[in-house]
Amino acid sequence: MERFEYFIRRFLLVIPTFIGITLLCFGLIQFVPGGPVEQVIMQMRGRGGGEISSGARADAAISPAQREAIEKHFGFDQPFYKRYWKWLVTDRLGLTMESYKFPNKTAWQLILERIQVSLIFGITGFILSYLICIPLGIMKALRHEQSFDLVSSVMVFVGYAVPPLAFGMLLKMFFCGTSDQFWDVFPAAGLHSDNFATLSFWLQVKDIGLHMCLPVLCYMIGHFAILTLLMKNSLLEQIGKDYVRTVLARGGSFSRAVWGHALRNALIPVATGFGSILTVMFAGSVIIEQVFEIPGMGRLSLEAIVGRDYPVFMGILSLTSILGMLGNILSDFLYVLIDPRINFQEN
Repeated sequence: MERFEYFIRRFLLVIPTFIGITLLCFGLIQFVPGGPVEQVIMQMRGRGGGEISSGARADAAISPAQREAIEKHFGFDQPFYKRYWKWLVTDRLGLTMESYKFPNKTAWQLILERIQVSLIFGITGFILSYLICIPLGIMKALRHEQSFDLVSSVMVFVGYAVPPLAFGMLLKMFFCGTSDQFWDVFPAAGLHSDNFATLSFWLQVKDIGLHMCLPVLCYMIGHFAILTLLMKNSLLEQIGKDYVRTVLARGGSFSRAVWGHALRNALIPVATGFGSILTVMFAGSVIIEQVFEIPGMGRLSLEAIVGRDYPVFMGILSLTSILGMLGNILSDFLYVLIDPRINFQEN
């Protein structure tokens, strides 16, 4: 009952937290200079000849009536609270608003175009990270301070220390045929080949897999060190506790103590990241997507920020905020599944 009440409170807190996040960000983008009104004025002034060196000169280039018409077009003639309510309710978190940068396309349409890429990118990277790092962390813990532990630690930290941009360029140089001295195994850029539509289903799957292999590897390398060492240190801590020594003292084998008792408790800290499965659809890295020319959510977010495309930016922000908060609740729920002894009762 206490756990049920705890999760109900967590779900109810999503609403005020979401309003607080979006209200703050909505307010910031409404009042910072260089918004849609200023950009239209700059374009009008540029078409009229000459250059703009300041906001004052831009205002002088148009009449007050023209400026009022532009502000009305973007809704800036309304008070702040009315604009926020319209964005929240009428425009459905801004998802039905037309993009400033991409005419005739709403924020939701642009997100749908990129979300397929991010789903492949994020889910694949998420699953592979846990499938590799958890067994690797367990092996490192069971072979602590042995040669395998030392060699794997060096490899993990080297991969973690290499910047994603440099690592991506190295992968392209070694495996994409950009240099005659190395291999030409994977495509150098894009999400699929030019003849993708003419391929059979399984060849399409293979084609996408080849294109995503290096970007996913580049995306995963930064998570390897943290997740692997977290698993290793958590298991080492559990192995050193009294209940493991008690199992051994009663004649139980070390394997039984580890796999039957310690491992389950060691997975509790690792479960913190399980909730992020809800946000992998928005996973993206601007650097990796730029290197491999992938049209994902990372590039869309950057384009929205740089281009002051507020509907797209706020649409992405609202969706990631909701999924992030629900992911945290999912992590707590997984805690309970892994260890039913966890009690969320307030002191």
